Amino acid sequence: MRVLQSCFALICFSMASLLVSSGALALVPGERVDNFRLLDHEGESHELYYHSDASAVVFMVHGNGCPIVRNALPRYRELRDAYANKGVVFRLLNANLQDNRTSIAAEAAKFGIDIPILMDDTQLIGEALGLVRTAEVFVIDPKTWKVVYRGAMDDRLGYETQKVEANHHFLADTLDAMLDDETIVVASTDALGCLINLPEAGKREQHASISYTRDIAPLLIERCITCHREGGIGPWAMTDYNMVRGFAPMIREVVRTGRMPPWHADPAHGSFSNDRSLSKEQTQTLVHWIEAGAPRGDGPDPLAEFEHDWQEWALGEPDLVLDIPGYEVPATGVVDYQYQHVRNPHDRDVWVRAAEILPGDRAVLHHVITTFTTPGPDGKLDRRRSQSLGGYVPGAEADEFPEGTGTLLPAGAVFTFQMHYTTSGRASTDHSRLGIYFHDEQPEHRLGGAVLMNTKINIPAHSKDHEEYASRVLDADVLLYSLLPHAHFRGKASEFRAIYPDGTEEILLSVPNYDFNWQTTYVLSEPKLLSKGTKVVHATRWDNSAQNMANPDPTRDIPWGQQSWDEMLFGAISWRYVDDADRERNIEVTSSGD
Repeated sequence: MRVLQSCFALICFSMASLLVSSGALALVPGERVDNFRLLDHEGESHELYYHSDASAVVFMVHGNGCPIVRNALPRYRELRDAYANKGVVFRLLNANLQDNRTSIAAEAAKFGIDIPILMDDTQLIGEALGLVRTAEVFVIDPKTWKVVYRGAMDDRLGYETQKVEANHHFLADTLDAMLDDETIVVASTDALGCLINLPEAGKREQHASISYTRDIAPLLIERCITCHREGGIGPWAMTDYNMVRGFAPMIREVVRTGRMPPWHADPAHGSFSNDRSLSKEQTQTLVHWIEAGAPRGDGPDPLAEFEHDWQEWALGEPDLVLDIPGYEVPATGVVDYQYQHVRNPHDRDVWVRAAEILPGDRAVLHHVITTFTTPGPDGKLDRRRSQSLGGYVPGAEADEFPEGTGTLLPAGAVFTFQMHYTTSGRASTDHSRLGIYFHDEQPEHRLGGAVLMNTKINIPAHSKDHEEYASRVLDADVLLYSLLPHAHFRGKASEFRAIYPDGTEEILLSVPNYDFNWQTTYVLSEPKLLSKGTKVVHATRWDNSAQNMANPDPTRDIPWGQQSWDEMLFGAISWRYVDDADRERNIEVTSSGD
């Protein structure tokens, strides 16, 4: 029996060697790794090219239940600790079909894995790397992003056998050579591990049959064309097949790195009605089609024939239209937030049921956040009592309030418009407008909410992962409708968490890859009841290092500030009180978490 097992192991070993050496898709030493972004089993976001300041980036291929992986992990951790002060980044990568976030997290807890396990649930990264077996190690040089070694960590482990000590330390030798600027002697070895099932990896010919007419163009119309159209915020319009084919490599890049579509919520927490993300299947279809050469195929071009009535106002003519003061946007450069103020011209109080920002120039207007407040006896505006009245982000639709709710807009209120512009290569003057829709009579419920902010934040210079928070305890039962995290250029991740009166906790929204360019309000698919006594905590993390390409100055300690070169911890929540008797309660802001 032992002889048969050994023969079987040898056959498997030989097959793996053939697949690695002869597979056309396998990435070999000397070849460049394209950038990608993946979430790990704890919901953290990881981008490969972020580690440009590292001495080396090391991945070991992980898989639940694989004995060789489990036996290799202690040594992998030892190497992680040994090279921690030498700038080497260690990660795990799981591309198994049979593993998911829950099972991977359980495996990590059971075996004490304290290294991020990146989850390649689409298997697109595994396909690009040419993975064959778990326990294989990749070493990448951040200077060139090329693979300098792939193979076994060492020669200690085999199938159903293991030596007390390794005779050859391939990974350690590779890292030592890199750190000493010496030649890497062994660039590849055969890795022993559990076979990985990548069913799409060998289907390049089938991928060439993916229908542009039936599959790709309808997907682009559904998910992309709202922005990528003539007059849209997208830098180019998806007018026909030729245009898409020309930008196909760019589409692959922005999908792999999570830049497009612009949706940043962790899918493990909450369901949102305005979700702009691609499904796993849509992502696979789009990327496989591009990697197969973006073939045209037969049939008419749905993009060329696509017609849509992009009517001026999505909900029809508003009851009140406000002109936002124009702003001249330069052709190039960075434009700091602009704040425009307009007094409500309406001569009576009204209940608002919806609002919509109509962009003047979609090519330069990135987002608008609208608030209003009533001047105090001294004529000054109390920003802490401001109420939200919707806004604009690319791809957003009219802000129609939840059924049966409304916002009271007093006569004499003053609107504040936070305007974010991005340059487009040509000078432009933006003249945007706010359309407001009234209820015919007072709605059953008043739409309310809260702002959680901390004006005492201080983000140390050069810090890569600094966290602070704000919180408040609910004084009544509320129905939660939406959440909006807001930070500036250094924003890295953001979260809303509910701590219930019985001590249990729930993440309401997690944004592991916060992007300053997209000020998204996350609208719950179904309102959520938060009971009296619930503590809502809003936490934000910032990257104030030079690795953050958007960082204006990593040498500064960053305080709270309105301008984008400073920072904010600001979270806006919309809700209504369950008991109408509570609806006049004042909504106060907690400046710090305690």
